[in-house]
Amino acid sequence: MTASLEHTNYTVADPDATAAWMCDVFGWHIRWSGAALNSGRTVHVGNDTLYLALYTPGMAKKATEDNYTTIGGLNHVAVVTKDIKDLEDKVRQAGFTPHSHADYEPGHRFYFHDTDGIEYEVVAYD
Repeated sequence: MTASLEHTNYTVADPDATAAWMCDVFGWHIRWSGAALNSGRTVHVGNDTLYLALYTPGMAKKATEDNYTTIGGLNHVAVVTKDIKDLEDKVRQAGFTPHSHADYEPGHRFYFHDTDGIEYEVVAYD
């Protein structure tokens, strides 16, 4: 038997706002939202089988370390698309700046940061 990833849960400043741009950019939908741990709020956003749990506690703290040098840090979230140019247009329309474009075997990618400073990778495989 092989296990598969169902969801990832991470902290954002405003889960409703983050979920809204993800619905617009990635074509996802909100699966659930409600009260959460520490007087917080969580929004589950994704497709019918996979999702991201976007959480905010009642009193969120800003990250102070570079995630790439912090044990347990979230380095980036990657999404796969068939049309990378269309998704890059949607990323720009949402007000984010694509960067670090690269072609590699077997596909193409770029990155962007959201308003919380979380890095996203967009990948298209040939």
